[in-house]
Amino acid sequence: PTTQWIVIGYGLTIAALLLPMGRLSDILGRKIIYVLGFIVFTTGGFLAAVAFNIELLIGAKILQGIGAAMTQGTSMAMVIYAFGDKDRGKALGLTMSVVGIGAVVGPAIGGFLVDYLGWGSVLYTTAGLGVVSLIVAIVVLDTERSGGGDGANDHFDWLGATFSASTLISLLLGMTLGSRYGWDSLPVITAFASFLASAGFFIWWELYVESPMLDLRLFGTGLFATGVLASWLSFLGTQPVRFLIPFYLQFVLGFSPSAIGWIIVPSAFCMVIAGPISGRLSDKYGWRIFNVGGMLVAAIGLLILVNLGVKESLMVVLVGMVVQTLGSGTFWPSNNSSVMSVVSPASYGVVSSFMNLVRNSGNVVGIAISTAIVTETMGSLGHPPTLSAINESSGLSILNAFTMGLKTTFWICVGFTLVGAVASLVVTTKKN
Repeated sequence: PTTQWIVIGYGLTIAALLLPMGRLSDILGRKIIYVLGFIVFTTGGFLAAVAFNIELLIGAKILQGIGAAMTQGTSMAMVIYAFGDKDRGKALGLTMSVVGIGAVVGPAIGGFLVDYLGWGSVLYTTAGLGVVSLIVAIVVLDTERSGGGDGANDHFDWLGATFSASTLISLLLGMTLGSRYGWDSLPVITAFASFLASAGFFIWWELYVESPMLDLRLFGTGLFATGVLASWLSFLGTQPVRFLIPFYLQFVLGFSPSAIGWIIVPSAFCMVIAGPISGRLSDKYGWRIFNVGGMLVAAIGLLILVNLGVKESLMVVLVGMVVQTLGSGTFWPSNNSSVMSVVSPASYGVVSSFMNLVRNSGNVVGIAISTAIVTETMGSLGHPPTLSAINESSGLSILNAFTMGLKTTFWICVGFTLVGAVASLVVTTKKN
């Protein structure tokens, strides 16, 4: 129970601070927040690596989460500001390509390190990469081209920051703990009640205050509102695949963690290819075809994965993941470009951070839903309603139960993705 807070503490810290850090980057300058973020992130990484008890490790990961919040939203804002309107899609596509490279290299290296050097080596490696990133950021990034800090609107909404942090922490905490302690447990009910109250105060305050943390009037623009909705549904539909497929590969098909890292390489490579192409073409031909088309292709990939069984071929997994990732890689740069097109440069930091929040919340909710479906399916068939049960027992019956829950989850993900495609149809063309 204690070890779960290593991941939860890190994730909640990022969620709570993304919007405030994005807003600070608009006020103080994006490069300075970005560089400071890497300093904090790297410091937390080294402290985590040398931590001699679980409490220090959790604290170090929370510190690392502060640094991650400072860099995540700021990076996209700097890219958009530097490239301008004409090449926004291309720039976001290249950014997505880098994300894809990380998705290819990260699991492969991580699996190798865990298998041969132990999990502690992952912490040292992460801290070392933070040092390299810090040096490159200081040397390469230009303060003026990074944007922010122009004094156009230097008011920081402290109350809005407090309400936004409370809203996100309570929501993500409720979704995370629901699958562990039950959705009707007192901690989960309290978390959701806190979420509703905090969200209500946040919306009221942001519409009332003269200089809000996030200008909610942007949602009055159809392009922004539908783009955000489609993005959230996209992550809601794709994250269960990333979360559950490793369980399937390891406990049903019998692959090692290092082998699983290499198995996901082809699908991640599709993101490397699709992102720049989609981004560049969306600059030229408009967003709609790539937003809608990407979601439909992702849905086809999910439909392939619906056919997984206990004795399924690895090729089905590979093809389904490749098609699904190809669609997602086509959708994300184009959709983000359409959303950011209605945002003023002075707000790039906070809105970019908000889009990262959309991603993070979609991922957390997707994992919570998929975990609930799979464990409920296992419980209804007479097995312990927990994912750890498939690690403790390799019997055919429990593997069948897990696979049934997996298939049900992927059917629901198909629905999320198709609704996202419909939402993308509402988005106006670039010309309009």
